[in-house]
Amino acid sequence: MAPKLETIPKRADFLKAARACSKGARGLVLQARDRGDGAPARVGFTVTRKVGNAVIRNRVRRRLREAARLELSQLAKPGFDYVLIGRQATIDRNFESLLGDLAYAAGKIHMSGDRREGAEGRR
Repeated sequence: MAPKLETIPKRADFLKAARACSKGARGLVLQARDRGDGAPARVGFTVTRKVGNAVIRNRVRRRLREAARLELSQLAKPGFDYVLIGRQATIDRNFESLLGDLAYAAGKIHMSGDRREGAEGRR
């Protein structure tokens, strides 16, 4: 069984992840930040009002949460914060394709040498 991912508790941690590395795919956007500690990976979810009303946003969030449970729990590295951002395409995207989008984005982020850790103070 896959390890359970912890959730990101504070808005400040979401903002730090937003200033770090980001990779978009058709069904989602994945932001990741290396916290630099060996603690378990954490994950957070966000969906803007542009995607739809509360019912649709919650559906998107549930789909992202399940995708993270199945896929990201296998790919996550200790000491990282991951933020999954729902898109309009997340609603109708085939779930297998959504899992592929997440795997693609995570692979690109971890292969990337650009972590932009120093970029936190630039915005």
